Amino acid sequence: MDASLVRSFSAEDFRRRAAREQAPHAVEFGDHVLNPTIAHLIRPVTLRDAAVLVPVIDRGENSTLLLTKRTEKLRSHSGQIAFPGGRIDPEDATPMHAALREAEEEIGLDASFIDVVGRMPDYLTGSGYRIAPVLATVRPGFFLTINQDEVDDVFEVPLSFLMDPANHHRESRIWQEQERHFYTMPHGERYIWGVTAGIIRAIWERLYA
Repeated sequence: MDASLVRSFSAEDFRRRAAREQAPHAVEFGDHVLNPTIAHLIRPVTLRDAAVLVPVIDRGENSTLLLTKRTEKLRSHSGQIAFPGGRIDPEDATPMHAALREAEEEIGLDASFIDVVGRMPDYLTGSGYRIAPVLATVRPGFFLTINQDEVDDVFEVPLSFLMDPANHHRESRIWQEQERHFYTMPHGERYIWGVTAGIIRAIWERLYA
């Protein structure tokens, strides 16, 4: 790795790292990496396709990652920290189109401020989703309109914090009579964990490790 890039957490540096990520999407990330005992439950043919936008806000050398807090009213993953995103609809030409559409629908992030710079390998979840993380940088000056049926809050976390493995903690809990392991990245009052933390960890492994 170019040593001159190690300490930079700018959006431009993120763009360069994403551009070097040319690996085919055969590499699998997912809940089964920390939980090999559930690997047999994640059957690719039955997974539902989804996409999320991973939006790095250009704040100079202290760029940030934009995240949302899902509303408590949702039936699944209510109240959790998440990327803007959702299921890929039949009218979505690509996962990128789905991620941009969901970001517009959920938080009103206008695509004219977004520059898609890459894509991570799919992330497979124990809850039955194949998630395509779409990497993007976002120019400042945007105005957000939150869809209160889906999102309670939107906030930014420094990229330098999230790309520091010292802030990646492994925890576990009992779910359906089995111990399940997952990453957490607590930041102030925000408890980032589960799939969102797993995708962030995968980004660190692919782009910053």
